[in-house]
Amino acid sequence: MEMDVVIDVVCPWCFVGKRQLDRALEMRPGVVSEVRYRPYQLSPETPAEGVDRNAYYEKKFGNSPQFQTARKHLLEMGEELGITFDFESECRIANTLDAHRLMRWGLSAGAQEAVAEGLMRAYFEKCQFIGDHGLLIEIAAGAGMDSALVADLLASDRDKELVEREVANARQMGISGVPMFIFDGKGALSGAQGAEMIVKAIDQQEAA
Repeated sequence: MEMDVVIDVVCPWCFVGKRQLDRALEMRPGVVSEVRYRPYQLSPETPAEGVDRNAYYEKKFGNSPQFQTARKHLLEMGEELGITFDFESECRIANTLDAHRLMRWGLSAGAQEAVAEGLMRAYFEKCQFIGDHGLLIEIAAGAGMDSALVADLLASDRDKELVEREVANARQMGISGVPMFIFDGKGALSGAQGAEMIVKAIDQQEAA
């Protein structure tokens, strides 16, 4: 079985969903032959220099009880999954187009999972700006990719249109929230589901 996981790397629920998927795959070793992370952009209009995270959240969510409850839940889920979310430090939300380009190249290099993990850890745990090419090159190198090649690719427009097209295709498919887990191009599971729910979906697809 193959899986496609549609994510945006500045979505905290996608980090939770990835870690839940990691657990699910450990519970069903060898069943899923390949996992591909596919791009989505929650805010494609974000400028290259990024936006202040606190200001963005304030504008989008306000300081409602629902927002505070969701953040508390994220912190609790993160602790359970080994994620140390830092929502207090100053941070800038990047336009994730270049990060998604890097993940695309990571798939070809057999390093996509490590790249996705590195991007989300950098942003959510260290409050680093993942629109910075130097940081992206560092993450690529840490995942075992050729840093010189990645630097050259980032300096070009390579695959920008392909990533934008893939994001547009996801929207046309009706995807409006992430993460989205797609099994063998057929069955799908939406949201940061628990490992048990992902395992159940894997089992159902395998039996189909």
